[in-house]
Amino acid sequence: MANANVKVFTDGNFQDEVLKSEVPVLVDFWAEWCGPCKALGPTIDQLADQFAGKAKIGKVDIDTNQNIAVQFGIQSIPTIMIFKGGQLKQKFVGMQSKQVLATAMEAAAV
Repeated sequence: MANANVKVFTDGNFQDEVLKSEVPVLVDFWAEWCGPCKALGPTIDQLADQFAGKAKIGKVDIDTNQNIAVQFGIQSIPTIMIFKGGQLKQKFVGMQSKQVLATAMEAAAV
């Protein structure tokens, strides 16, 4: 990942980085072999830039972080989850437009 604003969430840091975050967090559950996940990548990068300093945007590679994927019942990727205050606020499965995700992040920020 080339974008410094996109965080890497893992089984080891998910609790602190996502569930204990004081700002809203968008989590992209993805895998290297997933074509739609790769297609969504530029949108995730743009959102990370747009919300820098206001929210966290990051990715969980489900192949190397299976515990988190199992914990949240990820069955299809890409899956996008938005958390606020440690609670899941919204979930999207499959490709989503930047506008849909940005609107959901704005809603989570209030």
